[in-house]
Amino acid sequence: MLAIVATLKIKPGTEAEFEAVALALVAAVNADEPGCALYTLSRSATPETYVFMERYVDQAALDGHRVTAHYKELGAKMGPFMAGRPEVQRLTEL
Repeated sequence: MLAIVATLKIKPGTEAEFEAVALALVAAVNADEPGCALYTLSRSATPETYVFMERYVDQAALDGHRVTAHYKELGAKMGPFMAGRPEVQRLTEL
């Protein structure tokens, strides 16, 4: 299994709008990507900070995730809320 932890900082005051788009992405991934074993969004105790936690059965599933229509469309919609690039950790489960 491959794991991704993506930490996102968003612009102050955009939390509700960001969450609506991000949760739509979570729903689409969980409904349409059988190679994705986990895709969740969490809010950090740190203001304006969110974390996506993801698990993929293999590299092909991760590659497939990145080219889905919902990832491209909803990812682009999250852009205006972002306060910089996400911090992404790629992990291999033991």
